[in-house]
Amino acid sequence: MIIFKTLRYKNFLSTGDNWAEINLTSHKSTLIVGHNGAGKSTLLDAMSFALFGKAHRNINKPQLVNTINNKNCLVEIVFQAGKAEFKIVRGLKPNIFEIWKNDVLINQDAKALEYQKILEQNILKLNHKSFHQIVVLGSSSFIPFMQLSAQNRREVIEDLLDINIFSKMNTIIKEKNAILKEKQKDIAYQLDLKKNQIDSQRKYIRDITAMNEEEINAKKDQIGQTEAEISQLIGESAEASDYIDAERGKTEEALKKAHNRRQSLLQFKAEFSSSIKSVVKDAKFYEDTESCPTCEQEIAEELRKTKLQTAQERARDLHDGIQKVEEEGRIVEDTITQFNISAEAIRKKQSLIQSNSQTVARLQNTIKSLNDDIARLSSRTGDLGRANEELTDMTTDKDRFMEERLKMNEEQSYNTVMGEMLKDTGIKTKVIKQYVPVINNLVNKYLQILDFFVHFNLDESFQETIKSRHRDAFSYDSFSEGEKQRIDLALLFTWRQIAKMKNSVATNLLVLDETFDSSLDHDGVENLMKILYSLDDDSNVFVISHKGEILENKFKNKLEFFKEKNFSQMKDYGLQAA
Repeated sequence: MIIFKTLRYKNFLSTGDNWAEINLTSHKSTLIVGHNGAGKSTLLDAMSFALFGKAHRNINKPQLVNTINNKNCLVEIVFQAGKAEFKIVRGLKPNIFEIWKNDVLINQDAKALEYQKILEQNILKLNHKSFHQIVVLGSSSFIPFMQLSAQNRREVIEDLLDINIFSKMNTIIKEKNAILKEKQKDIAYQLDLKKNQIDSQRKYIRDITAMNEEEINAKKDQIGQTEAEISQLIGESAEASDYIDAERGKTEEALKKAHNRRQSLLQFKAEFSSSIKSVVKDAKFYEDTESCPTCEQEIAEELRKTKLQTAQERARDLHDGIQKVEEEGRIVEDTITQFNISAEAIRKKQSLIQSNSQTVARLQNTIKSLNDDIARLSSRTGDLGRANEELTDMTTDKDRFMEERLKMNEEQSYNTVMGEMLKDTGIKTKVIKQYVPVINNLVNKYLQILDFFVHFNLDESFQETIKSRHRDAFSYDSFSEGEKQRIDLALLFTWRQIAKMKNSVATNLLVLDETFDSSLDHDGVENLMKILYSLDDDSNVFVISHKGEILENKFKNKLEFFKEKNFSQMKDYGLQAA
């Protein structure tokens, strides 16, 4: 069981540079009051930040530092887990994260995330979700159990029942299987390689034993045929090279001249077209204009006719010029096409030379390989004994690889069986199946104490069915906010009871944030107080509320938060009335 002892913080949210310190075990029940913004819920944010590195409410980390002092934000929480006492120190500006066990700082070599994992998995044995399900019920941004997804509900219950170890074990098994599969692939590769080596070695031995002079001569004949083929290819390449030398220069020169001439003709055509446009413009002017636009004198009719006739004659000359340019252009295009055919033939000859060169290189490698075979066959008698020894070594290696593969297959079979047992449908389901009736009985008991007479049932998939008198089955979302809060309260006390039964994540602390202020009526308040009074002596309840005048005489202590010079202050009344 975890006993939270003290919490203190400074320069955190609205708290200034003086420590705000709260003794978490001094009274069985404590009422926390104050105006909005005075700092009542700050203790929840401080506790959550100290334990999990994030506030209870939806507040970004930089916003947690007091905006006036803007530095030295520090939170410390002290608790006992088993026989050891721990102190968690976490701060911002500068960043601090320390875990002290019995006044000795735990090694900080690990990265921050790993350090947090040590805190949650090895010390607290709960995470942010499960902590808030059994310690906190509030009106802030944290999601109640019934509003969680099925997977998140499972995670909370696994933490409560202390069976998430099976999930961790399953993860380890999966990691082992992944490594094992890689090893199996490597062994399979080594086996195939060794089998191929053995087959090659056996073939080599057969070649040494059975090969005779006739086979050597056959390889020499093959070499002769290959050399003849090489000579033929070299001859083809020489002819192609001669053709290229003869044709490439004049073809490139002719193409260059033809392209230059085509460019000149295009330029002539453009100039003729521009001149025609100018002539047409002048003709249009004398055709449409009767007086000079500059001096406003009338243009003589005879002058206009002369200008128009001159323009028409010029236009005909230019049109004839364009036709001649186009005719010569067609001749040039035919020339380009003809020499492009010659250029393509040259490229094909070049490609043939390249292909022949590659084939010659391959055939030369073939000749080298045949000569190597002949040399090896010629000395086969001396190599036979050594080859047989190498074959024996290869066979021994193959047997060793096969034995390793059998062991890996056997290990994989065991891991597969364990993996099936560790899945959500395996051991965990059996454990959960035993606790589901207990959970449902406790929830229904607390619902009755809260005067909410419905039958609540949570199945093994963590889906709820809620039946009320004379009505059909409903889900959580079917009810009013007040009814939902009764269900949330019943679940909160159920998780605490289950945690105590399992002694997994049981804790002394219970915080209700504005639970009395939201949707509970007078009877609901009285019934909730009955449950709080019935909690064992190890419990320390903190209730944050605006209804101080109604609730004050029901608690043994009262903390009041108020603002003074823009900083939150706290007054501890130390009551013993309830």
